Amino acid sequence: MKLDDIDYICAIEKEAFTTPWSAGAFYNELTNNHFAHYMVMEAGLTIAGYAGMWLIMDEAHITNIAVKKEFRGIKLGERLVGELMKTASFMGATRITLEVRVTNEIAQNLYRKMGFENAGVRKGYYTDNQEDALIMWANLEPYLRK
Repeated sequence: MKLDDIDYICAIEKEAFTTPWSAGAFYNELTNNHFAHYMVMEAGLTIAGYAGMWLIMDEAHITNIAVKKEFRGIKLGERLVGELMKTASFMGATRITLEVRVTNEIAQNLYRKMGFENAGVRKGYYTDNQEDALIMWANLEPYLRK
């Protein structure tokens, strides 16, 4: 992801999330957060989706994943998660985590398919409606061989 991508990313954020990140938040991630790693997925000349993570020591924390509405349903989210996992492993992570809304069964099913397992709940995690977040973790060892 480049600074020039931020406007496109923010448009996808607004489509995907009830409390989207601001342009300033992405700018800070790309310029000031040395733990942050973000990528975009392009379809022709369009950004079809993006994903980000923080890499701290040997653990990666997925911060965001979103696919533009017109590109949903064709497994691009799965490819983005897979790329994050490969990248995290390449950079030395052995485990990866994320939070997901307890009501977001589509995302949870994707994460389980990718090897994530439930590890706990963060009560009232989401500020828009105080919804709980499911904490999920995956082992990156399978990606060390790829």
